[in-house]
Amino acid sequence: MNRKILNKLKQIQIDIKTNPEDLLLNNSSKQINLLKKTTNFLALLKRSKKYHQIIEIYNQYKKNKKEILDLIELASHTKDKTLLKAIQLELSNLIKSNFKISNQIKAEVYETSFKELNSAILELRAGTGGNEACIFVEEMFRMYYMYFKEVSWNVKILNSTPSSYKGYKEIIMKIYGKNVYNVLKYESGVHRVQRIPETEGQGRLHTSAITVAVLPEINKTINIYLNPEEIKRESFRSRGAGGQNVNKTETAIRLTHLPTGIISECQEERSQHKNLEKALRVLKDRILNLKRSKQIKKLSTKRKLLISTGDRSVKIRTYNFHKGIVTDHRLKQSFSNLEEFMNGKIEKLINLFQYLNK
Repeated sequence: MNRKILNKLKQIQIDIKTNPEDLLLNNSSKQINLLKKTTNFLALLKRSKKYHQIIEIYNQYKKNKKEILDLIELASHTKDKTLLKAIQLELSNLIKSNFKISNQIKAEVYETSFKELNSAILELRAGTGGNEACIFVEEMFRMYYMYFKEVSWNVKILNSTPSSYKGYKEIIMKIYGKNVYNVLKYESGVHRVQRIPETEGQGRLHTSAITVAVLPEINKTINIYLNPEEIKRESFRSRGAGGQNVNKTETAIRLTHLPTGIISECQEERSQHKNLEKALRVLKDRILNLKRSKQIKKLSTKRKLLISTGDRSVKIRTYNFHKGIVTDHRLKQSFSNLEEFMNGKIEKLINLFQYLNK
């Protein structure tokens, strides 16, 4: 087991000493109620449980290692062929067992580190439904933005593409806060909206959809080298509502990573240099996410990344404005507080997924 994994295990053992379970055991009922009201309590409790599981596996690894050393010592002091065969068989079984445990520990430590990222990229894109989908992108951005303010997270817009009518074709933002990725990742998927559009003269109900993608942001301590010769760089004028160019100079930047085909754009800043920096950062995030997704598939078949096409049929949640309800199709449950939901009151539902996925 390499030094990096061992150092992480030591850090986990230190963190366990201040976990929420210990706090629950050692505090008064008044303090416990206060703890439960904190925004990240469920996330902390889940992390605590995960840490204990990792250390339990690690303890078995150390136990096996001690037995291996004892058996080697025993084998060096015996000439009994029958006993030596038995020792060799037991050694073989213990070594195989520790090899599996070592891989499991690496997978668990990597997965835990992946979950604890304190920043994430949130991408909202219009799917099926034309103008209605673009309008809903803007409304969903407002909903998430109000929720982020509620939990004291910071938001930075990286890129946005306005629709020619109303709303946005896409909005990409970076979110900063405690355990952001772990909290938001269950929002990834297709979000469907059902309502009568403003432009509908006959009162017919329309169904549209947008896709929400939550990506872990690249760790700033990790350096990904991108070969400049493998990046196609294009500059263009920033676009405003209706698609018209709002700048006389080409300050917007589009980067294409040729080996993967990944594209990143930024047009939010007036300076081409700043747009280039942001676009490069997003490009690195996406490339790292691609690499991580491959690693995750190798480490654990249980973990799957959500891939959405924008098709209404694969929705995870429906917002029915006609009936005033929100339905989460994974929970098979409806909530009759659509207005509050669209005003950012989504913490209970988000926390529910944290609880169910302990």
